[in-house]
Amino acid sequence: MADEPRRSVVRRLLSVLATFDAATPTLSLTEIAARTELPLPTAHRFLAELTTGGWLERLPDGRYRVGSRMWKLGALAPGYRNLRDLALPYMQDLQEATRENVQLAVLDGRTALCVENINGNGSTAAKTRIGGRLPLHATGVGKVLLAAAGGELLTALAEKGFRRFTRYTIIEPNRLASTLETVRDEQMAYSREEMTLGACSVAAPVTAGSKVVAAVSIVTTASVDIDRLAFAVRTAASGISRQTRML
Repeated sequence: MADEPRRSVVRRLLSVLATFDAATPTLSLTEIAARTELPLPTAHRFLAELTTGGWLERLPDGRYRVGSRMWKLGALAPGYRNLRDLALPYMQDLQEATRENVQLAVLDGRTALCVENINGNGSTAAKTRIGGRLPLHATGVGKVLLAAAGGELLTALAEKGFRRFTRYTIIEPNRLASTLETVRDEQMAYSREEMTLGACSVAAPVTAGSKVVAAVSIVTTASVDIDRLAFAVRTAASGISRQTRML
């Protein structure tokens, strides 16, 4: 019986983590308290503990989402782990051939989640950590995933409004929709200083059958001609796609 309070705390902590899912990747304190039926002070205390431990992240607007430590634990699940294992040799070949940053991302809620990356030697472009999240409208991998997701997700994002990261970020819904149509036609996506000034990317879809399951990209400096890197990225994506039958 002495262990019962401890078990109760564990159950309640797990109930907080269980409130997050693909439909609701971010939640407020009030929403979490309501879903778990915890008093607000208790929910706040649990959230503080989970945030300090890296299991959750607190966003600038006060809402919470799954943290990098939780993601790393989840990455041990067969789905992500197998995808990363299959993709890594092709990503390594791509990095060795181009000497640029290479990343692999999947759609997670309303963001792109980086599940693997290899940093290029001497590259000065911004680097995304594994477990980091990227906006769908302003990155190469994000555009690939958003183009494949269909109009419903685009509409939902447009209703909330698109963040302008630089003067080159596309935030007009109609213009973005046209860009995504091109991505679907060409099976390639580009981001030219739309996320970070001085950084550009080119991405291609990774498919399992007819379904886009991920996107692979090169991220480099704006001084590099990313158009000449497109074929290499497409080749890597095609190689990974051929292996997805093993998932």
